[in-house]
Amino acid sequence: MAYLEIEHACVHYPVRNTWGTTGELVRAVDDVCLSLEKGRILGLVGESGCGKSTLSRAIMQLQPLTGGRIVLNGTDLSTLPGREIRRRRTDFQMVFQDPYASLNPRMSILSTLAEALSTRTPLRKSEREEAVAELMNRVGLSPEHMYKYPHEFSGGQRQRIAIARAIAPQPALLLADEPVSALDVSIQSQILNLLTDLTKEMGISMIFISHDLSVVHYIADDIAVMQRGKIVEYGTADAIFHTPQHPYTQNLLASVPRLN
Repeated sequence: MAYLEIEHACVHYPVRNTWGTTGELVRAVDDVCLSLEKGRILGLVGESGCGKSTLSRAIMQLQPLTGGRIVLNGTDLSTLPGREIRRRRTDFQMVFQDPYASLNPRMSILSTLAEALSTRTPLRKSEREEAVAELMNRVGLSPEHMYKYPHEFSGGQRQRIAIARAIAPQPALLLADEPVSALDVSIQSQILNLLTDLTKEMGISMIFISHDLSVVHYIADDIAVMQRGKIVEYGTADAIFHTPQHPYTQNLLASVPRLN
């Protein structure tokens, strides 16, 4: 049985005008079915506005489903009360596109990471620095900077902090929503390699979301292509990248820059 099962997931929004709802619907996510085995990386690729981020928020239970189910390790998350969702969220964590927006600017890195670590195992005050230092080392950051604040780091360093916060509770599932799109190309490769190494070391399953098919091909085992809320093609990363069948996937591949 797959660790994550997405069964006929739908997220629909009513279209509104000056006089109220029109009766029409925006089908942001429309009858999506996907599964993810433990320890594998699924790439979710598509243009901006195709529903990728809406689906990720639905998996995280930040966005209610209009229909369908999100089943994590045999449990239908949509049936759980809010308190139970918060307790279970240590099992599934998210890395957002903009780490500066997702990190609290008033909290030092020590406080941010110690808070994340304590969600799984309560820490005594004497243990906080050692645990945070070990976590920072794990994502390639110098522990001596743990007393700094988010604005004192570069974009790539902030994303490493966001990744450290996400893996601190030792989740089994990680959702990465466009985590490298705002970074320089050289920094992108470092973050991609870091995510790949962490998933292998910790046995984490990951959904990696991007509009860039070449980036997804680099990191993913399997790829699902999303267009207008629907999955239009699914297969292994090599098959999707080298022999795409759907015209939309072919267009995405054609838009990847190449050196002559």
